[in-house]
Amino acid sequence: MITFVLLVPALLSIFNVFAWKLYEKAGFKGWMSAVPYYNLFILLKIIKKPWWWLALMIVPFLNIFVYWLMLIELVRCFGKEDFHQHLAAAAIPYIYLPRVASQNLNYLDPATTVRPKKSQMREWLDAIVFAVVAASIIRMFLFEAYTIPTSSMEKSLLVGDFLFVSKMSYGPRLPNTPIAFPFVHHTLPWSETAKSYVEWVKWPYYRFPGFGHVKRNDAVVFNYPDGDTLSLKFQSNVSYYQLVRQYGRDRVWTDKRNFGEITSRPVDKRENYIKRCVGMPGDVIEIRNAGLYVNGQPNPTQGELQFRYSVMTDGSPVNQRVLEKYNITEGRLGLQTGEFIFWTTPETAEALRQLPNVKKVEIVTENPGEWNPDIFPHDVRYPWNVDNFGPLTIPAKGMTVELNNTTLPLYSRIITAYEGHELALDGDRILIDGKEASSYTFAQNYYWMMGDNRHNSADSRYWGFVPEDHIVGKAVFVWLSLDKNKPLFGGKIRWNKSLRFVK
Repeated sequence: MITFVLLVPALLSIFNVFAWKLYEKAGFKGWMSAVPYYNLFILLKIIKKPWWWLALMIVPFLNIFVYWLMLIELVRCFGKEDFHQHLAAAAIPYIYLPRVASQNLNYLDPATTVRPKKSQMREWLDAIVFAVVAASIIRMFLFEAYTIPTSSMEKSLLVGDFLFVSKMSYGPRLPNTPIAFPFVHHTLPWSETAKSYVEWVKWPYYRFPGFGHVKRNDAVVFNYPDGDTLSLKFQSNVSYYQLVRQYGRDRVWTDKRNFGEITSRPVDKRENYIKRCVGMPGDVIEIRNAGLYVNGQPNPTQGELQFRYSVMTDGSPVNQRVLEKYNITEGRLGLQTGEFIFWTTPETAEALRQLPNVKKVEIVTENPGEWNPDIFPHDVRYPWNVDNFGPLTIPAKGMTVELNNTTLPLYSRIITAYEGHELALDGDRILIDGKEASSYTFAQNYYWMMGDNRHNSADSRYWGFVPEDHIVGKAVFVWLSLDKNKPLFGGKIRWNKSLRFVK
């Protein structure tokens, strides 16, 4: 990380060599433009800006914005005041700076030169562009604000929590689609289907250095792995692949009335999910009767786990005040008289057992060996469900696995969708990019993500591994928490859940 912080200013300052003649016109030696770091110090003297701007040059990604400002101020010293001229100085300095130097222009000292007054429209335009660029850099590379839309992380993170996600924790990614409408994710604000980005410019995956790496039990924001293809009618609320398994591909693609248009999205424009990373590359994951085991040991989590419980009463309902006291927000009537189904924590379940009208409280789980076709890898040879799953090894970069008809369902999506190979079957022969293969070596790390609300979370149990290039950042701080069921002046703001760090 330290190397990265020091390297970026040096790389940026390379462009100063294209201002060799401009340095000379400003009264300095031309060679000074070619010395990394020192050329930035001289540039500040030319544009008459304070020395502490150099300190901003070691702030990751903010330094890019500061350097653009320095280049713009440089060309202003030679009478370039138009917006398109400033844009050229920032975007193509290697072309525009020599062009300015070739013109018969004199250096205008910013300390003594009276520059033409900008029109009100120009001042507004500059302010808007400055704000958009600055906010976009912060959002793209430093941190971004998110809100929790679903209950998959209850009670660790609540519906209505507003939080900041650090991009620097794991290192920010270079955007796959750099040309996009600012401040929106994948859809334009006035439409439900129009893309907010263009795909004719695509950048490959690259992650800048960060403060650290994903750790077990981190609350991680990532792009939805099943979101590469989706139905515009269901969006990411229902997986396209689940629809295909249930209704068949032909119907999903042709029945526009029920499924809408089918589209695809690049990695950085897929829906953002937040779950807890419970499986690291190389770990062995197993779920036994709703209990999670990692590498054969029970996995303690930093959050509050929530499960589905059957609460049998004497026929009377559970008092609403009790539900509010224990913050039970999810529930329904059971199949039996006097039965209520609640999603809550083991501690709250124990408290419910003590109520005078409660006869029995039991966790509701699926039995071992009961195959749930919606559970990864969606193959009857793996009779797994949400409560009994695995054991399964999480792929790690450089790890090699044997490929055969039994193991292929576990790794076929990695090979094709995540690592970009062509996969085909010729009888019992497995072909990767047209060549027979009996093994496969993974090109990147993978993770296993699960919601703390274990019985109400669409997570890795449903769609499998999360590739490293899908990782967005780490959830670090909840700055506001709102209860959607409460009025504005009647407990709307959950003060006890606001201004807290995410565990």
